[in-house]
Amino acid sequence: MSQLIIQPPKRQKKKKLILGLTIGIFLILSSVLLLFYPFASKEKSSYFDGEKPILLNGKQIGNAITANDTVYLPLSVWQKNIDSSITYDSSSNSVIVTTKDKVVQFPTDSVSYFVNNEAVNLQFHPIKDENGEVYVAIDPLVDFYALSYSILKDNNGILLEKDGEKKTYATVKAAKKDEDYKRLRTEPSMFASYTAEVADKESITIENEKDGYYYIRKKNGIAGFIKKDLVQKGKTETVKAELEQKEPKLEKVNGPIQLTWEAVYSKNPDTSTIKKMEGVNVVSPTWFKLSDNKGNVSNLGSTAYVKWAHKQKYQVWGLFSNDFSPEKTHEVFKDYKTRKKVIRQLLVYSEMYNLDGINIDIENVNEEDGKYVTQFVREATPYLHDAGLTVSMDVTFIAGGNYSAFFERAHLSDLVDYMVVMAYDEHWATSPESGSVASLPWVENNLESLMEEVPNEKLVLGVPLYTRLWEEKANGDISSKALSMEKADEWVKKHKVTVTYDEETGQNYGEYYDSKTKSTYKIWLEDEVSLSNRAKLVDKYDLAGIASWSRFFADETAWSALALEEKKEQ
Repeated sequence: MSQLIIQPPKRQKKKKLILGLTIGIFLILSSVLLLFYPFASKEKSSYFDGEKPILLNGKQIGNAITANDTVYLPLSVWQKNIDSSITYDSSSNSVIVTTKDKVVQFPTDSVSYFVNNEAVNLQFHPIKDENGEVYVAIDPLVDFYALSYSILKDNNGILLEKDGEKKTYATVKAAKKDEDYKRLRTEPSMFASYTAEVADKESITIENEKDGYYYIRKKNGIAGFIKKDLVQKGKTETVKAELEQKEPKLEKVNGPIQLTWEAVYSKNPDTSTIKKMEGVNVVSPTWFKLSDNKGNVSNLGSTAYVKWAHKQKYQVWGLFSNDFSPEKTHEVFKDYKTRKKVIRQLLVYSEMYNLDGINIDIENVNEEDGKYVTQFVREATPYLHDAGLTVSMDVTFIAGGNYSAFFERAHLSDLVDYMVVMAYDEHWATSPESGSVASLPWVENNLESLMEEVPNEKLVLGVPLYTRLWEEKANGDISSKALSMEKADEWVKKHKVTVTYDEETGQNYGEYYDSKTKSTYKIWLEDEVSLSNRAKLVDKYDLAGIASWSRFFADETAWSALALEEKKEQ
């Protein structure tokens, strides 16, 4: 039988080879073509959203409106992008702006506005309500910020520029290029959609550069990427929009602050009985507090006390409190008019008694009202500074509850000259367990946390001059009473208690069992040892000073233990 062998024709192989080579050559040519002449995107993207765009930092942040040739910007846009502290006060229908030295009120129903209560006349209303949105006239609003603005060509938009911002001017040089190259791209690529076209010799500004492209902006505000070789760079200028602010003329404290509070509850002390307090340079009598929900401030001030203090070379910082009332705080501080009423009274009292400063002591506030407390301090400080008064504020360590959570510490520390941390009541009067009023590790750990929000050069460490005598009964009941340094020493001697240094608290500790009452008494002493340890923290963290609550609880050893000036000279 014969075998039949069939072979494929050689011509078919040759055809496949030619086809493969053709496809390969086409791909190579296509790649080369794309490399040297990319097929640019013809898609156009809208750059602005809506009419009269507002530009800041190269982005649209909102839209303006106009009325009788006056340009208005949305308050919400200003708050979000420029100044979170600018606020609308519904009770007075006003927008309130605060700077370092000014409180500005823009009323809705007026053609004037007020700078530190001085009227400035306009030819238009500074505030406008449009569809439930509050708008503020850009003139004169920008006068109170380090900003300048210009009207954009063609669309009447607003370009906002910050003081110190760099601007590089340039010119387009694309005479021989086709329109694809003259288009501003949304990304540094010819394949990206475009926002606008530029003309040869058109004036532009360069804002950035990336991957061989400049990000440029036209005079009408539209921006995009264009190849760098199509731009001729010009000069670079710095935006100048400096805000003039008056520095307060305050009487400086000689050396680090050593303040002691003078607790005045009904009448002032007989100053003839007050012994010399070594190192003390500021006294703060508790004279002023909210007396009702209408913004009235009660007054226990004493001209005789101030004259005595000044004779001793002490500055006098009158203390103002909210009477530790959440209700009064809310009702008074939520409205501009009542805040202003409180400030006016403090100014009158400060002048009446020739004060050197005001110490603000706001405590026991609902957390949601913290913003009103901050706004009060924001508005009060420029007026108090203008009167030559040093402004300090008392705060607690960072914690929860009505005595701590409401404090906007970082914001407040920007506003005041000093922030005094009340570093005590680790164990308070009705604490469920006995313990130190303020153990050293507790103070230091909390101090370090606080300094993440408050700069050390503004921070004054508040220390207790009282101690608590704890009674622990056999049935488990615990109670305490506050003792002055002198009374605590008398108790120790009377009961012949042996005190030993407690490394854990950094204090001298004593314990006594009374067989008659079947109670154990415990005391963590605030004495020369304890106070010296606290004063060392001021040096260690380079704080502004120390404050003590209160003079009434001190004995003679307290002032030498807290005398920071002498410690720094050693």
